[in-house]
Amino acid sequence: MMVEPLAKGDILQEGPKVKKIHINQHNIRSNKTKETDLPVITIKIGSKNYYCNEIEIMGPSKVSYCGSGDQKPLMSCGARVVMETTSEVRVVR
Repeated sequence: MMVEPLAKGDILQEGPKVKKIHINQHNIRSNKTKETDLPVITIKIGSKNYYCNEIEIMGPSKVSYCGSGDQKPLMSCGARVVMETTSEVRVVR
């Protein structure tokens, strides 16, 4: 799996591949307890993961929740709420 940090102003272009966007709760907890500043937004496109802290989605998107209880997470990382888009995504910070 490839990991790429994003910088302010970077653009993930609109295209046929779905961008799956979710929030990394582990990084949120780590930032709070260890006073770090790990990026908390993950954008997955195919096998690549991109990380940042604020984005703007420049078109249609869909948010899904897998449900509670024994429902399987929507992503292999355990994400249960995922936003999907093929639109351009701009990094704000």
